[in-house]
Order: sequence, then structure tokens, then C-alpha cells
Amino acid sequence: MSLLLGSHVGLGGKDQYLGSVKEALSYGANVFMVYTGAPQNSFRKPVREMRIPEAIDLMRQNGIDPASVIVHAPYIVNLANPDPEKRAFAVSFLTEEVMRTSAMGAKTIVLHPGAHMKDGPEAGIERIADGVKKILAATASTDVAIALEGMAGKGTEVGRSFDELGLLLALIGPTPRVGVCFDTCHTHDAGYDVIDDFEATLDVYDKIVGVDRILVLHVNDSKNERGAHKDRHANIGFGQIGFAALSRIVHHPRFETIPKILETPYVPDETNPALGFPPYKFEIAMLRENAFDPDVMAKIRTQEAKEEVGD
Repeated sequence: MSLLLGSHVGLGGKDQYLGSVKEALSYGANVFMVYTGAPQNSFRKPVREMRIPEAIDLMRQNGIDPASVIVHAPYIVNLANPDPEKRAFAVSFLTEEVMRTSAMGAKTIVLHPGAHMKDGPEAGIERIADGVKKILAATASTDVAIALEGMAGKGTEVGRSFDELGLLLALIGPTPRVGVCFDTCHTHDAGYDVIDDFEATLDVYDKIVGVDRILVLHVNDSKNERGAHKDRHANIGFGQIGFAALSRIVHHPRFETIPKILETPYVPDETNPALGFPPYKFEIAMLRENAFDPDVMAKIRTQEAKEEVGD
């Protein structure tokens, strides 16, 4: 089976979802992740304006399964919010996001569980579980699954440990429509060893959360030392985790059928810091070939590279 590897891509302009597919193809990706609209607000175009049929046609022409596309929920909603009105808005908005995900032909939406806002992780976990169950009930006509993402542990984030994720899943109850997203940077920053003893870490994860619950793998290097709880992504091979460890994870046999998504930062233009170049074509190629290129940053920064990836 071909390695399922891609990156987060944009959605906007006249091409909408069709443009997302074109961008993913320009990186050599066979999966990708996308927002259904701007992540910083709740405005969403009607699905009829998103050019979904053309996007699905282009995916099928290029060997991308529309069902393997990953949607990421925006960060503006918080199912753990102590304020009942804001929590109700989060449930309503995320219900619509799940329905939009279904209309796009995708089957998985990644969700940051939420932040308890100094109300305590136990209370936050209970509120998130209640919210997820309400969303599942309101979207019972779909088969879209919610992937709760493990977090780095900054602020009052819920999901900062395997134990918190395991408890959250237990409170939601057994259902094929809820799984998890394993993020390499978040796991490293949360204090787990993904570099020197990943097999032992994965065994612990399996006992508490369940490897079979992983629906998406986020592949990111980290700017931080292990256990920093900061969540600052770095480009593949240029952070504290390193290329060798990340490539081992990407090629791990237990992840063979799981979509793997890069969320690494754009590489800045050294002559104009306001500009940046997407690294994904190069990072995807390195990971596919399991071969690190120490000169890749210089290549990404060239104008030729920018034109090649269709920026």
C-alpha cells in the first residue's frame, strides 16, 4: 500500500475545495487536511459554492480517496468552556462542521478537545464528553468520525496526557465515530519519548487509549525539548525530534493505513520575513524516500521551489 502522506492545505478564493486538491497534488500528496472555512471565525460559505463535485472528480482522477481527506475543526470553539452559552455554541457549530465534512465526502474531522479554563481537567473532560455525545446524536445520519487530538499541555488544555484521552474516550463510550489524532510534536512536548523509545511509548498508548483508535497522524518536528508543554512545530528534521525518529514513525507498520498529515511551518524568505515558502513538497519527498536532505531549506527558499509547488 502506498504511504498515505500529505499536508494541511488552504481553502479559499474562487476554486474553494477544488483549489485544496490542486495544492495537495502540487506537493505530491495522496491525502491532505483542510479547514472548511477560515479557522479564526465562524463564517462558512454554503457547501453548494465550495466546488465539491469538481474537487472529488480531480481527486479520483489522481488516485486520492475523498474519504481519506481530513478536516480540521477551528480553534475558536471550546467544548470544555464553563460558560453554558459558549458551550452550546460550540456544540451547534461543530455539528454543522461535521455535516459540512460529510458533504465534502470526507470521513474524519480532527478536534482539539478544549480547555477547562482553570475549572479543572476532570470538569473539562466531563463537559467535552457530553458535547461530543450531543454532536454524535445530532449527526447520526452521517458516518463522519471525530478524532480527538492529543495536546502538548499548554495552558489549561484537556488531552495533555494519555490518561486524559483515555478517560475522555471512556466517558463518551464505545463508538466507531470517535477516535484520536496522534501528533508527534504534541506527544513529545507533553513529555513522552517519541525519539529513543517510541515502541515503549506506543505500548503505553495502546493500553490506555488504543492504537486502533488512531484515525490521523500529525507529523511535526518540535522546537522544544521533551516535556516543554509549548506546542511549537518545527520543520521535519530541523527540530528536537529529528528526521530519523519522525521517519520511523511515518513508516511504522502499525500506521500503514492511517493518513499522515504535515503541519510544519512555512519557511521564511531570508530577504523578506513577511514572505514564506511551503515546505511540503520537499518534506513529503524526504519522508517517502526515508532520506534527509540537509540542504533542503536552501532549496525551499529558492524562487524556483516556490514556483514548483504552485505558491
